[in-house]
Amino acid sequence: MSSAWPSLLLRLALIASLALIAGALLGSLAAWATACAALLVLLVSHTAYLARLQRWLKQPESQAIPDAWGAWGNVFMTLYRHLRNEDKRRESIAADLEVFSQAAEASPDGLVFLDANERIRWCNRVAESQLGLDGERDRDLLVTNLIRAPHFAEFLAGARVGESLLYRPANRKGMTLSLEAIRFGKDRKLLISFDVSQIERADTIRKDFVANVSHELRTPLTVIAGFVEHMIEEPSPDAEETQHQLGIVNDQASRMLRLVDDLLTLSRLEGETQLPREEAFDVRDLIYEISSEARRLSGGRHTITCEVVPAMLKGSRDELHSAFSNLVSNAVRYTPEGGRIVLRWAVQDGKGSFSVEDSGIGIAEEHVPRLSERFYRVDRSRSRESGGTGLGLSIVRHVLLRHQADLQIRSAPGVGSTFSAEFPAWRVTTPLT
Repeated sequence: MSSAWPSLLLRLALIASLALIAGALLGSLAAWATACAALLVLLVSHTAYLARLQRWLKQPESQAIPDAWGAWGNVFMTLYRHLRNEDKRRESIAADLEVFSQAAEASPDGLVFLDANERIRWCNRVAESQLGLDGERDRDLLVTNLIRAPHFAEFLAGARVGESLLYRPANRKGMTLSLEAIRFGKDRKLLISFDVSQIERADTIRKDFVANVSHELRTPLTVIAGFVEHMIEEPSPDAEETQHQLGIVNDQASRMLRLVDDLLTLSRLEGETQLPREEAFDVRDLIYEISSEARRLSGGRHTITCEVVPAMLKGSRDELHSAFSNLVSNAVRYTPEGGRIVLRWAVQDGKGSFSVEDSGIGIAEEHVPRLSERFYRVDRSRSRESGGTGLGLSIVRHVLLRHQADLQIRSAPGVGSTFSAEFPAWRVTTPLT
């Protein structure tokens, strides 16, 4: 504003000069009239510019600043510069907010920003999905009215570092969230939701696994310990009875060995980081080999046949031998005497399929999705009688996953079952005809 004073003094000097000239030519009265008229013109022009400024202030836009001369021109030019700088700052802030918003949206966790009164100011899409919120609809609403969980209000009010709260949304069955509240700014809070469903599920599986292993080992150990103790305390003079007891002890020890072997195999498959060996082998030879093993296991109690077409399969022959053998041995164990078991290898649309069809007891539909879980049994007592460890199909599933193959199961009670391993076309080579 310091530049306005010279301009004002210049105008006043000009008015005084005009008044002096008018006075010299026309007298003192003319001098005063000229001075008053000039001052009036100056006042009107200032009033007009002031009115323009007031109109502009109602809707300030940098592109619509009024034109003016003199001091008012300097004022409007200064306003223009300030507005341009302000626009640049706003654009910079908007760009920073956009980057922040994109980063927050990219977060795999739910983020909810709360004001000092615990009202929702903003949330990302993950929070909307996990917590059932809507960023537009729920803005300025109390978060405690929208997230209904025991002790949530007390947890949020405390907002202590390192403290979390488990929350299971009613509309997301099977989901478990871990909530954390972090204070920032002036009494503001950031509510973070982590999906811990997989972690909780893995922990449950681990606990079940330990419990199942303990149970599976405890049963044969109890039998062995009981017979050994009986044989020590009350030696039987009957050699046949002693032989019978030792046979039971041997069966239970063999069962434990099979269980340990399967556990080691499964552990190796789950912890394996290297890809399986990529060797091309004649799948017919493998199936014929497995069928011979199945006949020995069956002891003539079943009819076992093979239906195969010529083909080469790429993968680890040892691992696939283990997987195919598990499928076939299961069919032998769960098919009543006199039943039929068919081993098939077919190629359709370039894809290979190994299947084991039996006329066994069959499986109810509700059990099929869980059959490949570790230690899952449809009938525990029957499984133990058959000598199964409860890990065979888990081993099959892991081997097939390592070979990009799928396990398909079709079964009906009293009709039988078909277990199929479906291989991608790039693993199968058929001879040219």
